[in-house]
Amino acid sequence: MATKQSKKVHPDHHNDILEDPSEIATRLGRGEAFLKQNSKVLAGVIIAAVVLIGGILFFQINTQNQNEKAQKEMFQAVYFFEQDSVQLALEGDGINAGFLDIADDYPRTDAANLAHFYIGSIYLSERKHEEALTELEKFSADDFLVQAKAYSLIGDANMELGNIDKAISSYKKAAEYDENKFFTPKYLTKLAIAYEAAGKNSEAIAAYSKIEDTYFESFEFASARKHKARLEGLASK
Repeated sequence: MATKQSKKVHPDHHNDILEDPSEIATRLGRGEAFLKQNSKVLAGVIIAAVVLIGGILFFQINTQNQNEKAQKEMFQAVYFFEQDSVQLALEGDGINAGFLDIADDYPRTDAANLAHFYIGSIYLSERKHEEALTELEKFSADDFLVQAKAYSLIGDANMELGNIDKAISSYKKAAEYDENKFFTPKYLTKLAIAYEAAGKNSEAIAAYSKIEDTYFESFEFASARKHKARLEGLASK
């Protein structure tokens, strides 16, 4: 029985096609026809891409300009804050803008982001805990000192509002965010207090133990040892 022979293609066949002028012309003709038939669609895609890129560039440049302007206006508000003139820091003095105006007038800028931190800190000092939470939760930063402090303040506000579990979560974030000997012991102390308030004494002991074992040169060391011993005594009863 005869078998069906497969058609062999010479290895140079594709090269012959590519080098054949008539074949190249045919393919170019197909390409031109495709472009003519779809010219409106392609033009629309190109225009949309240009508009998108232009919009992104405009947004970036505008945001940068807005941020520079906001930072200049923020200088006086920060000065008022450091002088404990918190109302002037918040609302301005009639000439210079306060944090509230900066946050509203320059959204999405670094200055507005930092303004939320200051506003939240002020509200917390005024016992406006809900408002403080709203502002502090809008803030985020790569700076480990400020970000950890923000987490700690969020924990403070939640503690005052009776949201113990949320406070614990925030204090843990503060204590674990780029640990250092200057601030981490403070955040661990707050965490231990929150754990004890939640009736989680073993977790509180663990937090105090970390201060005792790791931050023995800190101001919080002696207090941590005392409260750890107290909780261990309660646990043994």
